[in-house]
Amino acid sequence: MKKNIFLLCFVIFSFSISSAFANTANPESNMDNTARPVNHENALSENEINRLTKRVEEINNMDKSDLTWNEKRVLTKELKTIKKNIRQGYSVVYIGTGTLILIIILIIILI
Repeated sequence: MKKNIFLLCFVIFSFSISSAFANTANPESNMDNTARPVNHENALSENEINRLTKRVEEINNMDKSDLTWNEKRVLTKELKTIKKNIRQGYSVVYIGTGTLILIIILIIILI
């Protein structure tokens, strides 16, 4: 039974690969659209990162009960921009739920 399932998965993937790599467009038109890696460098120094983390701690420790709605909104926007600036240089890989389920199923079948 495992052998049949494995062969079925193998056949499905082998047929899908051939259509994925098919190129019906003119190859000369694709020369301008080549993918180029983009280097993201974290422009913040250690001092700036420490300053921003201290500011986040200050905001979190503030008593926000006496602030108006606009002041709270400004603080929320400030926190979002700080997090965006700190995470600017880091790369993250996202795995979709369907892909994760497929990987788990393949591992279970192959083991």
